[in-house]
Amino acid sequence: MTTVTSPLAGRAIELSAVPDPVFSGAMVGPGVAVDPLREPSVAVSPVDGVIVSLHPHAFVVVDAEGRGVLTHLGIDTVQLNGEGFELLVNKGDTVTRGQAIVRWNPAAVEQAGKSPVCPVVALEAMADSLSGLREDGDVKAGDQLFSWQ
Repeated sequence: MTTVTSPLAGRAIELSAVPDPVFSGAMVGPGVAVDPLREPSVAVSPVDGVIVSLHPHAFVVVDAEGRGVLTHLGIDTVQLNGEGFELLVNKGDTVTRGQAIVRWNPAAVEQAGKSPVCPVVALEAMADSLSGLREDGDVKAGDQLFSWQ
């Protein structure tokens, strides 16, 4: 079983509430989202594993069981071309849960006209393989969001 923890502090929300049909429709996979605190922060790894995909606005960590977890920092943030995002690791790096991956400022993303809401998605998972989804309430980085079996 894989325990997926929050990469950010903020408020947990249902994936269906994310203002993007690809995420809200769970097209990339099931999960939850975090509406982050509006302050400069660091997004951390939600699992132990290897960084297999790394962009300023998004990253994927694959754990030892081959499960990939996508953290997407904001919606449509690819359009910011990396501005306001600082990568703290490299693709291919082995990371531990809670390790800093990207430094960013959700308030600046919002000021740029984008949603700072961050989907945390179990890539290619079946919806019924996730349990204990945290879909409301305040979360701190490292708090459990869901279990994946």
